[in-house]
Amino acid sequence: MNKDRSATVIPAYCQGSDDLEAIVEKAADNSGISPAAMIRLLDSPAPALLEKLFAAARRQRDRHFGNFVFLYGFLYISTHCRNRCSFCFYRRTNTRAIRYRKTRAEILESSRLLARSGVHLIDLTAGEDPRFFTDDENGFDPVIGIVQSIRAETGLPVMASVGVVPDTILDRLAAAGADWYACYQETHNRQLFDQLRVGQSFEARCRSKVAAKARGMLVEEGLLCGVGETSRDLVHSFDAMSRLGADQVRAMTFVPQAGTPMHDQPPSSSLRELIAIALMRIVFPDRLIPASLDVDGLAGLKQRLDAGANVVTSLVPPGRGLAGVARSALDIEDGRRTVEGIAPTLRTCGLQPATDDQYRNWIVERKRTACLPDRRMATAC
Repeated sequence: MNKDRSATVIPAYCQGSDDLEAIVEKAADNSGISPAAMIRLLDSPAPALLEKLFAAARRQRDRHFGNFVFLYGFLYISTHCRNRCSFCFYRRTNTRAIRYRKTRAEILESSRLLARSGVHLIDLTAGEDPRFFTDDENGFDPVIGIVQSIRAETGLPVMASVGVVPDTILDRLAAAGADWYACYQETHNRQLFDQLRVGQSFEARCRSKVAAKARGMLVEEGLLCGVGETSRDLVHSFDAMSRLGADQVRAMTFVPQAGTPMHDQPPSSSLRELIAIALMRIVFPDRLIPASLDVDGLAGLKQRLDAGANVVTSLVPPGRGLAGVARSALDIEDGRRTVEGIAPTLRTCGLQPATDDQYRNWIVERKRTACLPDRRMATAC
């Protein structure tokens, strides 16, 4: 089935046009925009034009989702990792990183708190924890059991973001009730990937998402902005997301992390992320696109929603000793990254949380209609 491939078709009127403003205005009513136009918008963001771009993205969002947004509870269950990603605070060799492994009881209690607060999904995130990634075939038993328990106790969908796992573990995650598998490529520029994800396989990371789709799981793909990528790289990634048939697509601004090889890289403006969100909304009008609280906290939420995002991610219960990713402590313990904390911003944007049924129905319909990945994705992105 290949139904939703049409969401990325580039209309003829976008080809070779020099009138960028007209292209943006038409994009409000017709999904698609040319690669050349996207590159120009990323390279030369004129404020007046960007306002039109963001308005076009919101119009596409409203057409497909109305004024409803989905809310994701976030649980970083283990900050141990076997990898040496140059950008990540939790890379194996970073002695400054705070390490913990949350117990099953702690994870379930946090999940119950999030469920009572009104989130629609529990996002279980971990590094590639050596305790799971062992030669013991039962190494992932704790994760599988946690997924099963969260589904049983909260009834909420679960997203598993635990790294590149064997196909047998994907089988078990799907059987345990995980609806989502998240595994970010960060970039589809292979040279840059090698610099960011040191010693890891580009192809293996691609294949893990293809394998998850083959098992009926929904897949989230993600990009980093501000790590040395070009605008052409971002547009190439949009194409790779399309070929994957990604169900949720995201962009996040890189935040330099103490104790990492990239710690002294100048911080980037979030503007590039906002433009990427808007372009993804136009290219993928019916997909889920997150506004993460992990980069700028509550202060950056309105901008991301105004750019066309329709999911608020990284909602974290305070008082549980949980960390974020890009900014490990931002807005967590003061309760600003909660459903109650974001409510005023949603109202200001004219948005409201969807019901549980609306989110579950979206999952059911997406699984029914989503296409399988392009066959090229089985070997490379």
